[in-house]
Amino acid sequence: MFRFALVGGVNTGTFFGCYLLLHPWMPYFAAYSLAFLLSMIGSFFLNTYFTYRTRPTWKKFALFPLTNVTNYLVQSVGLYALVTWAGMDDRIAPLVAAVVAIPFTYLISQRILVPRDTGAASGSSGRSGPESETDERQPSRLA
Repeated sequence: MFRFALVGGVNTGTFFGCYLLLHPWMPYFAAYSLAFLLSMIGSFFLNTYFTYRTRPTWKKFALFPLTNVTNYLVQSVGLYALVTWAGMDDRIAPLVAAVVAIPFTYLISQRILVPRDTGAASGSSGRSGPESETDERQPSRLA
């Protein structure tokens, strides 16, 4: 959980930096969406290498956006509500909306990125999590 929070902080900083750079040249929601996409790509690699210590694959890369669908929806609704209804500054509202989505993103990303224990059929020790599958800790490559 600590590594997820640390990566989340870095990812939030990346997202917010991209958002602030893009915001002067496009409407706030377009800047938000593009910054979200860029930071999601970085988040995939940070979470695979650092948070869950697993090997990135094309399959995980393809599924990883699913981890952010809920996040994006919660943040988008929050952003819209904070800016439109609450009158919050559109430079600050994305950070406030992001806090609410953190638990959802953690649970979904863990489900996609961490190999699940297949039990006695695979002869594993019954543990789950990043330490349970040593083949996932091989040198990384997106293949």
